[in-house]
Amino acid sequence: MIELDKDTFDAEVKESDIPVLVDFWGPKCTHCLALMPGVEELAKEYDGKVKFCKVNIQGNRRVAISLKVMGLPAFLFWKGGEEQARISGDSVTIDQIRQELDKLL
Repeated sequence: MIELDKDTFDAEVKESDIPVLVDFWGPKCTHCLALMPGVEELAKEYDGKVKFCKVNIQGNRRVAISLKVMGLPAFLFWKGGEEQARISGDSVTIDQIRQELDKLL
């Protein structure tokens, strides 16, 4: 997974030739940390089809604010330089993330 910040977000996400999943997380977000191993497995499963990126909001709050990410965890799904969907909150599951990924393809 590619770690993003304000300097790399546009190049990695908006200018990507393939769909992108952006995982907004924080070190104090227990649900974020619980989902991370499953998201990393999805990254392996979708390797070459979807680019997986993550943003640690600690130190990257401006990126989160500019995209109106108001809660964690938050998963934004991008294709063709445009946000296509997002899911967020304590109820997010790996199955929901997989469903959104499949819609991108």
